[in-house]
Amino acid sequence: MQERGLEIDWSQVVRRAMDGDSGAWAEMVRAHHKRVYGLCYRFTGQAADAEDLTQEVFLKVYTSLRSFDASRGSLQVWIVAMTRNLLVDHFRRTKNRRLTSSLDEGWDESGEMVPVDRLVTKGPSQHDLAAGRELEKMVQEALKQVPADLREAVILRDLQDMDYKEIAQVVGIPEGTVKSRISRGRAELARLLERTYREVM
Repeated sequence: MQERGLEIDWSQVVRRAMDGDSGAWAEMVRAHHKRVYGLCYRFTGQAADAEDLTQEVFLKVYTSLRSFDASRGSLQVWIVAMTRNLLVDHFRRTKNRRLTSSLDEGWDESGEMVPVDRLVTKGPSQHDLAAGRELEKMVQEALKQVPADLREAVILRDLQDMDYKEIAQVVGIPEGTVKSRISRGRAELARLLERTYREVM
């Protein structure tokens, strides 16, 4: 997936930020904040936690600017990898809390996951809202049971819309393993949701 604004030379922006250019730093934050916050929110399911973690990520990014190497990957992939590492540390510190992402808007009527940015916002009825909340609970419960490595791959692919190569860079595994994890993660989620659906019907 290409970065927004193909004209931007992020290496140059990073150099300017390292030289103390606050405008360059603001440009970086503005361009990448939504993705970082989205990842944090998907992994925590809590807006307040996502805000705190997003701030932590950008603090870490700022203090690590000198380690960015454009020859090893895009700035976007570097920032997502840093976000992922911070989230892993966060979950190690808070072992009693597990991934309970709010994924209700990430599913279409057929039960297939779709990237959030492809969804169309409609004015939902009260029934739709109630059904959506119920689906959200079902998805959260199912996600708790999906192994973390599969969960992570599905979130990065289906909700962050990253390509296989980018995910491989972020997670540090071969592309073939990424594809396998996504496939297995989707299948496991579908199996768990189908079982839950049968139980509540």
